[in-house]
Amino acid sequence: MFDKVQTPCYIIDEGKLIHNLEILRGVQERTGCKILLAQKAFSCYHLYQLIGEYLAGTACSGLFEAKLGFEEMGKENHVFCGAYREDEMDEIISYCGHIIFNSFNQLDKYRERVLNAGKKIGLRINPECSTQEGHEIYDPCSPKSRLGIRNKNFSRDDLYGVSGLHFHTLCEQDSDDLEKTLNAVEEKFGDVLQKMEWINFGGGHHITRDGYDIPRLERCIERMQKKYNLEVYIEPGEAVALNAGYLVTEVLDIIENDMPIAIIDTSASCHMPDVLEMPYRPPLRDSGTAGEKKYTFRLGSQTCLAGDVIGEYSFDKPLKIGDRLIFEDMAIYSMVKNNTFNGMPLPSILLLKTDRKIQTLRQFSYGDFKERL
Repeated sequence: MFDKVQTPCYIIDEGKLIHNLEILRGVQERTGCKILLAQKAFSCYHLYQLIGEYLAGTACSGLFEAKLGFEEMGKENHVFCGAYREDEMDEIISYCGHIIFNSFNQLDKYRERVLNAGKKIGLRINPECSTQEGHEIYDPCSPKSRLGIRNKNFSRDDLYGVSGLHFHTLCEQDSDDLEKTLNAVEEKFGDVLQKMEWINFGGGHHITRDGYDIPRLERCIERMQKKYNLEVYIEPGEAVALNAGYLVTEVLDIIENDMPIAIIDTSASCHMPDVLEMPYRPPLRDSGTAGEKKYTFRLGSQTCLAGDVIGEYSFDKPLKIGDRLIFEDMAIYSMVKNNTFNGMPLPSILLLKTDRKIQTLRQFSYGDFKERL
């Protein structure tokens, strides 16, 4: 099946997406919480109607995501932004039911406008509880963070119109870290929670990962519901499309420089930027770590960036020109963060239907590269 598609291409697996959505819907049904799709991780709007059959709506980070969620899913739409632009604010308010602010400056500037539109106001808090190790780029509780209001900066006498609190401190983590974070939230903001109507746990919850402690998550949700009578929102991105996509690529050449190097028609820099940003090693079907199997190759791109290397992988047989490689867990972040550096073409986006037929959702051309510049 993957041998017949034109490379490079992303393939979204509809069956695996539905599997994740069923898990998330189960959490909603058992607890009464509402789960939103965080579009920053997965914005393939062709599938929003399907996702909307399971989830309560979308979460967005600015005008364009707000408009996309409003137009393509049309359910609840929550927005958080580090700071809102004056010339975009009215349009954002028109698309979103919950507007979350990152500072009291922004709250004071836009409060009346939001309330006059009949929308709900939230504040993002920083519980100053880091539960991540080695990923400061994704840790909103790291020192000098720009995200969320700390307790010592929180103006409790300036909460007119504020109905909820929001925090987002996790990244690919289990519910034990959520529980630790909730302890910090209660310690620092428990008096504020008593005055609120809702709370948003943000994202970073790996709910659909094998072994994730769902019962503990549900206890965390029920804790906020029962103790403070709060409506609870969660906005995972990765959990929605975790392990539900592939990036298919082809070996263009094999060269030698201290080890065999396969040049493939995809790029870490362009098509899976988190490989360089995070960094992380994307899973590759039928491969092992360097030295685990008999033949080890370094996989690199066509681009002129010397560091555009996906990583070193081992195989049972030596790679050869024309071989197809299938990177897994490629539905999340890769499509929303990709780019056309070096004039690299954007991979097509395909859908593997539950009947195993492949549907083309989007193809890209030279015009997509040119019109970005």
